Amino acid sequence: MGTYQTLHKKIKEKQIAPLYLFYGQEEFLIEETVSLLVNTVLTDEEKEMNLSVYDMSEVPIEVALEDAETLPFLGEKRVVIVKDPYFFTGQKDKNKIDHDLKKLEEYLQTPSPDAVVIFSGFYEKLDERKKIVKLFEKRGEIVHMPLLDEQALRAWVKNRVKNEKKEIEDRALDLLLLLVGPKLILLANEIDKVITYMGVEKKIDQAVIQNIVVRSLEQNVFALIDRIVKARTEEALAIYYDLLEQKEEPIKILALIAGQFRFIYQVKSLYTRGYGQKQTASYLKSHPFRVKLAAEQSARFTEQELEDIIKTLADVDYKMKTGKMDKKLLLELFILQLKK
Repeated sequence: MGTYQTLHKKIKEKQIAPLYLFYGQEEFLIEETVSLLVNTVLTDEEKEMNLSVYDMSEVPIEVALEDAETLPFLGEKRVVIVKDPYFFTGQKDKNKIDHDLKKLEEYLQTPSPDAVVIFSGFYEKLDERKKIVKLFEKRGEIVHMPLLDEQALRAWVKNRVKNEKKEIEDRALDLLLLLVGPKLILLANEIDKVITYMGVEKKIDQAVIQNIVVRSLEQNVFALIDRIVKARTEEALAIYYDLLEQKEEPIKILALIAGQFRFIYQVKSLYTRGYGQKQTASYLKSHPFRVKLAAEQSARFTEQELEDIIKTLADVDYKMKTGKMDKKLLLELFILQLKK
């Protein structure tokens, strides 16, 4: 199995294989790789007649393979995209589609030289005991695209910026990841905005990120908690007041704060029991980068302190919903209380 970086290099050099299988949880990378492959093999004019997409939860595999065995029309290649090929995993099809896997085995043994068949699915792993998976490993290219850890995430951002003939400072990169989070599609959108803003300037610094990158409510709340955790109460309150200016509801802000503190508590508890970052991310079904940040925040609290904070948040929630006190003031007092 190769890496997506190696694969992208091969595609750009037009070293095209007849069979590809992309799987993993990093959906943006998979979709981007499929798009790169299609745009390399076919011109815009050829796509209309020589590009087909089939969903395996809706049609049987033999329909896609028949298409792959059809000669391309006014072009050198036909591209067939096969989505959700769950038969490469241990998953079962909920829609009870009857796939002729013998036909698939035959095709994998002798793929059409006139077609590029791309299988893509958002799965954590394949069932490597299956004959079709073993055949694919011999005849085609299988590329796993898991969620990127922090190191890979930083490298991905730097490479994307470098491709635009720019450079991003480490502190600016830290701020970008803090504000946007680990989702590649959101990072790609913000990087594109920053590149456009930069014009002919080459170096992206913190000021640029601060001025250009738009924070979601969730990321604003994360930044608020980060300031609370680091005892930077005035900055936390400034973020809170900004959210109120933006007409965000205190109850909604409270719910997000409570959710993040519960997550910090869960990470703390799992780390205490000996779990590592990847194990914790897998157990909580979360991104490893989010787990890393929560682990750093949890180090400033004991488990008991986190339990007390969660109980306090539940009490604040009750008072808000029963009208015991002004909602805005309740949340402000909670932020000030944590300073102690």
